[in-house]
Amino acid sequence: MITKESLADFELFKGVEMDALEEIAHLCEDVFVAKDGYVFREGETADKLHLLVQGSIALRVNLTSRPQAITVSIVSRPHQTLGWSGIVAPHHYTASAYCEEDSHLIAIPADKFLQTLAARPEAGFKIMLRITEIISDRLRNSRQALLKTL
Repeated sequence: MITKESLADFELFKGVEMDALEEIAHLCEDVFVAKDGYVFREGETADKLHLLVQGSIALRVNLTSRPQAITVSIVSRPHQTLGWSGIVAPHHYTASAYCEEDSHLIAIPADKFLQTLAARPEAGFKIMLRITEIISDRLRNSRQALLKTL
């Protein structure tokens, strides 16, 4: 079972009130993906936000100029966030999340999560600020990875 205390360990939720985390915890579900499996694929409709509990996940993007996807980021530290596309329009995953090892994640349904954030603007503001930091970091990593392919 996912608790408010376990969510408090995630950087995404630092400084968020415990009553808000308790509400978010009720939305969460444990997800286990085996090595060589995908959490989600680039271009799919994004309907969940994912939090890494344990494992290693390569974020890969397809390039029209290459036959195989390139890895633009690795999510391997516990408490990292992936799948931010679930809570940011147009709600399509911008990369594939490939499990390099057996991985344990927490999945949060995006629509219910966004409703919770809208009902709790202070918590929502803090969380969305962190989401922008994640997007900025992934954009920087993607840019560096793409430059290496030139």
